[in-house]
Amino acid sequence: MHTLLSVAALVLLIDQTTKFAALWLLKPRGSVPVIDGIFHLSFVENTGIAFGFFQGHPELLSYLIFASVLCLLGGSWFLRNQKLPERFAYAFILGGAAGNLMDRIRFQHVIDFLDFRVWPVFNVADSFITIGVFLFI
Repeated sequence: MHTLLSVAALVLLIDQTTKFAALWLLKPRGSVPVIDGIFHLSFVENTGIAFGFFQGHPELLSYLIFASVLCLLGGSWFLRNQKLPERFAYAFILGGAAGNLMDRIRFQHVIDFLDFRVWPVFNVADSFITIGVFLFI
């Protein structure tokens, strides 16, 4: 269980550090092309969830995500004897969910900034959640 919580804390730290950098460096500029037309760093305040669904309900989403993080924390106890890939997958999901929850608590939205132009803008927490789900599959 120690490994799981340590990895989740590391994911949370990486996520919050990148979002702080996006807030500080990108918010004043909006969008910065890294590979023009393919990959940009674009500051977005997402009040919804994945793909911007459920915009305009920040309080409800904050409560639901808070409950989800509590369930993930509670469920982590049951994974303490699982193999390392399963614990890492769970830790990635927990850390990512916690990172997005911190944004919602502080700002009432999630900071997104990774923009591949053909996909909705997302963040590091979203990436870890997705990787965690694929590791489980």
